[in-house]
This record gives sequence, C-alpha cells and structure tokens, in this order.
Amino acid sequence: MNRATIAAVLCAALLTPASAACNRPEQVSFPPGTTMDRISRSGRLTVGVKADQPGQGFRNLATGDYEGFDIEIAKIVAVALGLTQRQISYEEIATNDRETALKQGRVDIVVASYSITPERREQVGQAGPYYLTDQRLLVREKDKDRIRSVADVRHVWVCSVKGSTSARTIRTYTTRLIEESTYTPCIQRLLNRKVDVVTTDSVILHSYAAQQPDKLEVVGGSLRPEHWGIGYRKGDLAFCRFLTDTITKAVNNGDWRRAFDETLGRLGVPPPTEPTPEPC
Repeated sequence: MNRATIAAVLCAALLTPASAACNRPEQVSFPPGTTMDRISRSGRLTVGVKADQPGQGFRNLATGDYEGFDIEIAKIVAVALGLTQRQISYEEIATNDRETALKQGRVDIVVASYSITPERREQVGQAGPYYLTDQRLLVREKDKDRIRSVADVRHVWVCSVKGSTSARTIRTYTTRLIEESTYTPCIQRLLNRKVDVVTTDSVILHSYAAQQPDKLEVVGGSLRPEHWGIGYRKGDLAFCRFLTDTITKAVNNGDWRRAFDETLGRLGVPPPTEPTPEPC
C-alpha cells in the first residue's frame, strides 16, 4: 500500500468536520524568503482566533479543541502550506487587539470574524473576503415585537464589542452603548435584562440564537454589510496572493461549503452567498 493510499484510509477512518487536514499535499515548495516558505519550513502556523463565538470561533472547554467555521478556514490555509491541523497554534485574540497582534508578529494570520474596512487596511492586510454577512440586532424573544428594527434602539441599552465595526455603526443610532471585550458578556447582559439589544454580524447573532431559540431572536434589516478577511502583515503582496488563491480554490472545490455545512450550517445559520475574493 503506497503513502497516498494509506493517507486516504486514515482520513476515511478519522473523518472530522470539514476534514481540511486530510487534503494535505505530500510536498509543497515556495519561493525562498516568502512568508509561505518561512511558515512551511518552520512547521508551525500561528493563527489569531476568537474563542467564544459558537460555530465560528469557539473553544470547546470539554476537549480543549477550537471549533467553528473560522477554525476550518485556518485549517484550509494550513493545508495549502503543506501543514496538518496539529501544526496550527491558536492564539485567542480580542477584537481591538487584532491589528497589534499582526504588526508585532505574534500571529501569522488572523481568522476571527475580521470585517474588511479601509481603516483596518491602513494598518494591516486583509485577504478576501472569505465570508459575506451583515450587521443586525439580537433581542430577547419576548421583546421581538417591541424592538423590531434599528429605529427602536434609540431609548434602549445596546451592547457590542469594543473596537468592532458594529459598535461604531450603532453609535449613529444611540448613545446608550455598553462595550465589552467579547460577545459572551453582552449575551449574558441581554439574558439578565441589563441591556435590551446585542448587535454584531448576523451570522454570530444567529449562532447565539440557535443555542437558545426560546430566549433569543435576530430582528431587523441589515444595518451594513460585513465582509470578513484573513488578516496578515501589511505590504506582504505575495502572501496576500497566496491567501486569496487559497480562498478561491476552497470555494471552487467545495471545501468552503463543507466547512460551512459542518459548523455554522449545523447550528441552523442561513446559507450565505459564496464569496469572491478581491484581487490583491
């Protein structure tokens, strides 16, 4: 039995959600001096991720494993670099620390519901988009008739995350904004009636609502589009092209759809439009 046959048998036996690591090429090579060459030779990809977003970037405390769509995207990148999922190091990263982590070299990439904006692209690179979503509102199920759209938030308390595009957007509608470092405290405030609305990207809100459908509901129309990119150090054009090509191939060969179906799709999140990455 040759190496390729052995690998296929092992992957069939150890199949995991999205199974990106099972598609690892036997050999890859990159131009010397490139970021791809450095990471591939080091045998380690360090990825900045979220750890409290169900279905997206979530750390399973029972197993210690990271799970979700963003995690699967990180695995797809690792595969393209000739690495396995065991050669990925995850670093939990706060929303307002993503640019700093990249500029300081603490992480190689950021895959953490990282909305592409002109302001962020002044500091770092963002390849993609790899996911298309929009900003909406999450309310208690009992309040869905009282708070139906952004027009109803002016006189209620809203929670979002510090440094997020969602926090900046909602400030144009209300001054009653509480900012937390992650979304978990916002959800706790909402359930405990300390705030009336949580706002961020709709896919994240749908994930939380799917866990407690009798208590939480996503309402209202789109406040603004949110397109997520993979963060990398600014100016690294070769790495940008590699990441863009990797996303495009994943969409075309079905890996992107499988990653969604096995993570967010299992939570009942509505299927998104498949992305078309922008040229670098």
